[in-house]
Amino acid sequence: MTRSISIFGATGSIGDSTLDLIRRNRGEWRVVALSAHCSAEKLAKLAREFGAEIAVVSDESCLTELRGALSGTNIQAAGGAQALCDAAAIEADLTVAAIVGCAGLAPTMAAIARGGVVALANKESLVSAGEVMTNAVAKHGATLLPMDSEHNAIFQCLEGGKLDDVRWITLTASGGPFRTKTMAELDAATPKQAVAHPNWDMGAKISVDSATMMNKGLEYIEAFHLFPVGLERLRIIVHPQSIIHSMVEYRDGSTLAQLGPSDMRVPIASTLAYPARMNTPCEPLDLAAIGELSFFAPDEERFPATRLAREAANAGGAAPAILNASNEVAVAAFLDSQITFTQISAIVARTLEQLTLAAPQSLNDVLAVDAQARVRAREMLVSA
Repeated sequence: MTRSISIFGATGSIGDSTLDLIRRNRGEWRVVALSAHCSAEKLAKLAREFGAEIAVVSDESCLTELRGALSGTNIQAAGGAQALCDAAAIEADLTVAAIVGCAGLAPTMAAIARGGVVALANKESLVSAGEVMTNAVAKHGATLLPMDSEHNAIFQCLEGGKLDDVRWITLTASGGPFRTKTMAELDAATPKQAVAHPNWDMGAKISVDSATMMNKGLEYIEAFHLFPVGLERLRIIVHPQSIIHSMVEYRDGSTLAQLGPSDMRVPIASTLAYPARMNTPCEPLDLAAIGELSFFAPDEERFPATRLAREAANAGGAAPAILNASNEVAVAAFLDSQITFTQISAIVARTLEQLTLAAPQSLNDVLAVDAQARVRAREMLVSA
């Protein structure tokens, strides 16, 4: 039976992995919409290959190039923020939300508003919108399927269990490329070093987030909304091998862990096939070759991002959106060599300290908080 799918963020790492799986199971899928920020040539090539009905660039200045690349086809080309939301509102059996950062919030909400099934790979949306998004899911009868490796692992470990029986949910973190570095080495770290993740092949922003541990902080907040067991029952542990992707401990002492290779096609396949399973080209785990699995407590002196995220989650209201927005600004500045690596978390901390805003009640409120936090964070860059 053919299913329809739309992929927002089709040219990024999640989009590439998702389309690789669809390519291997081509007869099972009909592609409705594909989006990119501005990679018009790559987007057009993918739209042609998969016979998409519509291709959208969020940067409207790239629309002319996209139209040219799609000339001679029946594929509709569109551009701009509203076009993204319009495409997300088109009926599809599954919508993959993989746009990096808060830019993915509005189209994700549009997919939720039509009561669709959304495979969520954009953690920033749920971090920033929190209750606004979960309330919309309940209101419209939508379904969120977590596609991040950690949250997908938790989802699998919880299947058949009850949240009331959960003692702990443990998110595992690789520790990133700087896990063993000194503070002096962290101060001198370069963008090239920060994006060189030891285990995962990811985009620049998420790679830097992994290096600062903010990625795990954002996932902590996301887990709070996806699996409402309470913040006191969520914890983070550093697991450098990235073999165990997360664990759930139940009150009887049983701990269930989901293991797999460091390949995003594993959690993506779990989401695409849910509630069934599908083949992937991933190599099976060879535990004897791996030899050992190790675990360490997070070091919040060198990597304060997880503490900042935990404090923002406890504060609630606008704090998680401020955390996310200021982090996006700081990471972009670091990648542009405007600030040092350790200044990323410092800017986030100062923005949280200096900006107090009312709790958002709607999508527009969330976007307003996001905009104000970005302005304040950019002001911090001047004095960094």
